[in-house]
Amino acid sequence: MFNRIIAVVLVALAGTAAQAAHADVTCSLLVDAASGAELLHEGECDRAVTPASTFKVPLAVMGFDSDILVDAEHPAWDFQPGFADWMENWKTTVTPRYWLDKSVVWYSQELTKKLGMEKFRSYVEAFDYGNKDVSGNSGKDDGLTQAWLGSSLKITPLQQAAFLKKLLDRSLPVSGKAFDMTYASMPQTKLDSGWTVSGKTGTSFLSNADGSKDAQKRQLGWFVGWAEKDGRKIVFVRLIEDKTKQKSFAGMRAKQGALEWLPGVLGKL
Repeated sequence: MFNRIIAVVLVALAGTAAQAAHADVTCSLLVDAASGAELLHEGECDRAVTPASTFKVPLAVMGFDSDILVDAEHPAWDFQPGFADWMENWKTTVTPRYWLDKSVVWYSQELTKKLGMEKFRSYVEAFDYGNKDVSGNSGKDDGLTQAWLGSSLKITPLQQAAFLKKLLDRSLPVSGKAFDMTYASMPQTKLDSGWTVSGKTGTSFLSNADGSKDAQKRQLGWFVGWAEKDGRKIVFVRLIEDKTKQKSFAGMRAKQGALEWLPGVLGKL
C-alpha cells in the first residue's frame, strides 16, 4: 500500500514537472489593491500581448454598465448556428456567469455587437485598457468581434494589474451595479488558507515580431484576477508562454500553476 501511495505521488510530481518544462512563466505580479504597491514582480511584465479571454472581465463591466447584461444569470442567450463553436460546451444557453466560467467566445461577440463600435471603443478608451486599439485585423474591419483575439488589442501584465486595481477600487467610470455584478459573476476558487480567488483565464497562439502566427503553434496563457481574505484584496497576474506545441490550453495551465503558487506567496504577506 505504501509503495502504491509513493508511486501515485511520483506520477503527480512528474506530471507537474513535465508541465513546467514545456512552458516558461513570463511574468508573475502581485499588487495590493488598496495601495497599489507592488508586492511581487518577477519576469518580463512590460511586454504587450493579446489579452485573449481575460478581456471578458472588462467586457462584463461594459455589459453591466450598459444594461445589456442584467445579473449573473441574465440574460440567457441561446447558441445559434454560425456562432463560434470551438468547444462543445459553448453550444448551449449561456448566462453571464457561464460565459465567464467557460470562456464562451460567441457570447462576447454578441455583447460587443449590441454595444456597437462607437460605444465599445469609448469604453476601452475610458478604461485606458492596454494599447486601446480595437481596429482588429488589418483590412478586415472586424475589430468589434476580433480585436482582443490575437489581433490589434494588446496589453502588458502591468497594465492588466492596473485595470484590475481600478476595477476593485471602483474608479472606472461606470455604475455601481457594473462593479457589483462583475464581482458576482466572476469564477471563484476557495483556497485552504482562507483566500478566495476570483480569476479569468486567457489562451492564444503566440505571434512573431512581424505579427504573423508562430509556426509551431505555441500558446500563451493568462490567469488574472484577485485574491481576497478578511477584507484585503491582492491583484495577481500570471502569464506563461509555451516552449513547444502543447495539446492542453495554456490558460488552464496558467490557472493551475497560479493556484499552486498563490497559497505560498499569499501566506508570506
